[in-house]
Amino acid sequence: MTEISKKLRQAGLKVTVPRLRILEMLEQNTGHHASAEEIYKMLLGLHQEIGVATIYRVLTQCEQAGLVRRLQFEGGRAVFELACSDHHDHMVCVRCGHVHEFHDQVIESRQKEIADRSGFDIEDHTMVLYGLCTRCREQARNKD
Repeated sequence: MTEISKKLRQAGLKVTVPRLRILEMLEQNTGHHASAEEIYKMLLGLHQEIGVATIYRVLTQCEQAGLVRRLQFEGGRAVFELACSDHHDHMVCVRCGHVHEFHDQVIESRQKEIADRSGFDIEDHTMVLYGLCTRCREQARNKD
């Protein structure tokens, strides 16, 4: 039994081919945040014909079961990543939509210090930085 199968069963979900394939796509692309449409295209490339509606349904079920996280960035479409125990933040390119994960212990420590000074217990947080990725910045420079 694969690790994905175990996680599906532990979450109370039946192990089906669409669920396995979609979670495998997210696992194989760790660090890459894919939309349902991108997952559809990746699966088509592997000759796995799973409809977009099924992909959305599976992603929603897996999100509700805590296996997948849906990220909705300003001005962008929903993208998905496997839920993991390690916290990370994101940088989003405002031109192409590329999402880059990062973790910075100094930022995490400062957030905790600020919350502690205010008597605030952090349960969760999200930090998203918006700007231009290297590729888009280079393209903008070359146009000038």
